[in-house]
Amino acid sequence: MHLLTNKIIFPSVDLADEEGLLAIGGDLTPARLLEAYKNGIFPWYNEDDPICWWSPDPRCVLFPDQLYISKSMQRVLKAGEMVFTVNTAFEEVIRNCKSISRKGEYGTWIHDEMVDAYIQLHKLGYAISGEAWKDGKLAGGLYGVRIGNVFFGESMFSAVSNASKFAFINFVQHLSKDDVKLIDCQMQTNHLLSLGATMIPRSAFTSLLKSYV
Repeated sequence: MHLLTNKIIFPSVDLADEEGLLAIGGDLTPARLLEAYKNGIFPWYNEDDPICWWSPDPRCVLFPDQLYISKSMQRVLKAGEMVFTVNTAFEEVIRNCKSISRKGEYGTWIHDEMVDAYIQLHKLGYAISGEAWKDGKLAGGLYGVRIGNVFFGESMFSAVSNASKFAFINFVQHLSKDDVKLIDCQMQTNHLLSLGATMIPRSAFTSLLKSYV
């Protein structure tokens, strides 16, 4: 495991352990976060732990043209009960991702230090969000980091049934029109796989980053 210093540099992702842990330490400054994402690395750690940097193998990704919309979600999209927006409530989205209760999970990895870091990235134009609204209230959403033709997804939440899927589908379609070629989903979940995400080797992922970032 590599210990980071004040220099904004990361070791080769090939040095990550079997679980994908590559390094610890450093900080969450915009410069370090952007350098991490460009190299296929992301932070993930508990509030009282040192910052941990990960690059799992294989990697969960979604190619926008492989987005899968089930028949049930097609009906939700056509119903017109929710409205989709981009980047109109970033701070509200990330704070909901932080506080929302998730089945089988206790607490959250999105603590105040992470929230502040990504709000700063948002103000610099890198971190963006997609929102689902119902009856004028935020019903679901997601956020992540856009660099070049890649969107690095971080987290999503749903306060209303299907709201996160509604936001995700619309957001992927929006990104596709804006020339995004690859969406990094980081870790595999059944929720993401049901929407068309797939697993690829880390070597293939980092190769794509060289082309698209």
